[in-house]
Amino acid sequence: MGGKTTFYEVVRQRGISRRDFLGFCAMTATYLGLGPDGAGILAHAMQTKPRIPVLWLHGLECTCCSESFLRSGHPLATDIVMSMISLDYDDTIMAAAGDQAEAIISDIIRDYRGAYILAVEGNIPLANDGMACIVGGRPFKHQFDEAAKHAKAIIAWGTCASSGCVQAAKPNPTKATPVHKLVQHVPVINVPGCPPIAEVMTGVISYILTYDRMPELDNQLRPKMFYSQRVHDKCYRRAHFDAGQFVEQWDDEGARQGWCLYKMGCRGPTTYNACASIGWNENTSFPIKSGHGCIGCSEEGFWDRGPFYERLPDMHQWGVESNADKVAAIGAAALGVAVTAQLGATVVQRVFRKRKPEEQAEHKEPTE
Repeated sequence: MGGKTTFYEVVRQRGISRRDFLGFCAMTATYLGLGPDGAGILAHAMQTKPRIPVLWLHGLECTCCSESFLRSGHPLATDIVMSMISLDYDDTIMAAAGDQAEAIISDIIRDYRGAYILAVEGNIPLANDGMACIVGGRPFKHQFDEAAKHAKAIIAWGTCASSGCVQAAKPNPTKATPVHKLVQHVPVINVPGCPPIAEVMTGVISYILTYDRMPELDNQLRPKMFYSQRVHDKCYRRAHFDAGQFVEQWDDEGARQGWCLYKMGCRGPTTYNACASIGWNENTSFPIKSGHGCIGCSEEGFWDRGPFYERLPDMHQWGVESNADKVAAIGAAALGVAVTAQLGATVVQRVFRKRKPEEQAEHKEPTE
């Protein structure tokens, strides 16, 4: 690892100012939830630690994860992202090709055994000896097995690599298999999403570089810092859900008012991701904000969970949110009770005012 330059040295060579560098560290530390000292810790690590060698392999996928990664919304965008790691192999964007490109994998495995990160975009087909995905004249599984065996850690980019995505949807003719099911003795981080959010991807890399360890993971091997809350929990339309205000059909008055999309099939209540808090394209928007329900793309088997525009079945584990219709009915009933009470109070008040002069006359003192 001694031959690798640090992240800071590379960005300075590219003419990036220290102010922009520190701004990147501050923003990344905020996304990672590192606390008030996080920016300083991150900056120190990037100035002192050599860049991490990365092999980025592509299996069955559509390359949307790479497209997302290269469009990180930080002010320094591609310069920062491509300087943070020593991206030694990525057949989508590298200049080398053919045997020259494939030789890089062998060189990294030999020179940095146990010290490089293997990033995998896409899953591995096992049917027909893996002949559904050929790289360099060999089934992708052969390339993957060689690189995975000696990696320091493996990052499974996107839902394809994390849980199979559309390729693994029933009946899964190619036997597309997610990364973690084919790996032993090497830690795996799943970063699902179709594609994952750019800042989530760079955040995971930043954490590993800063602390030289894996982030805390949930039971699906996802970083808790980005996948510990439902989209529903941070959704700006949540208040409408609680109030029983739902879009009933596309472009109705509720849709124009920005009401909850649950009845239109939104998977936000069962999807764990940072979309609602980080957003896409420099936090410009995310699907729900754009008027389309969440399709749950970061959850395992989301392609097999029925049509995207059919509402989820009643989920009684929600407790007070047990049923959208019930919530709406309770809201309507409460409104009805309030209106009735108000009308009743108004009637009583009017009767009282009408009777008051008569009562005053009955109790008036006789005059001399």
